Amino acid sequence: MALPPRTHYTLHEVTARWGCNIADIAGWADSGRFRIVTGITLVQCGTEIVAGKVVLSPMELLPLFRRCGTGPTEGSVRRIQLPGRSDWLQITDPAGGVTVAIADMLVLAEEVHAFEDENDMVRRVTSGPGATTPYDWEGMNVALIRRIHDDGLPGTQAELVAEMQDWFADQSDGERIPDSRTIRRRITPVWKALRREVE
Repeated sequence: MALPPRTHYTLHEVTARWGCNIADIAGWADSGRFRIVTGITLVQCGTEIVAGKVVLSPMELLPLFRRCGTGPTEGSVRRIQLPGRSDWLQITDPAGGVTVAIADMLVLAEEVHAFEDENDMVRRVTSGPGATTPYDWEGMNVALIRRIHDDGLPGTQAELVAEMQDWFADQSDGERIPDSRTIRRRITPVWKALRREVE
């Protein structure tokens, strides 16, 4: 039985996945491309009691994100944002705020995937040499080539993704089927190249 998709990635996992520096992650988060979140214990923000998942401002923790890697690994946060809200709350108790560590900072998987889609990025971690994966990507590539060779391209990329999901289901008795977003990332370069030739 396949595990459900990931829900969060640590900042270190994202840097490895994208082959970038932690300073880049902070910059993209600051520009609103995605959010950096963490979990905190119960704090008071004026009249509000807050605990659990909160959004962090990378600019308030800038020393942690030095490109040279010489910064500290944790810092104090005095301001937090709740998911789904645009206002920032000041932590009033404890007075010094809360300590957060880089190792405990996360990016939601849906925002990681959306960023990759927006920038036409191919996954680095699961496609690199020696990477372990429960899915037969090489087999899918062969099936994809045979499908296009024998029948040409379908009308939409979504149809092709669905056919590849069906292929995985047939090969694993329905037990190991990647989500459509993961398959789409792998076939998008092929789709775009062949659609340009058709046009």
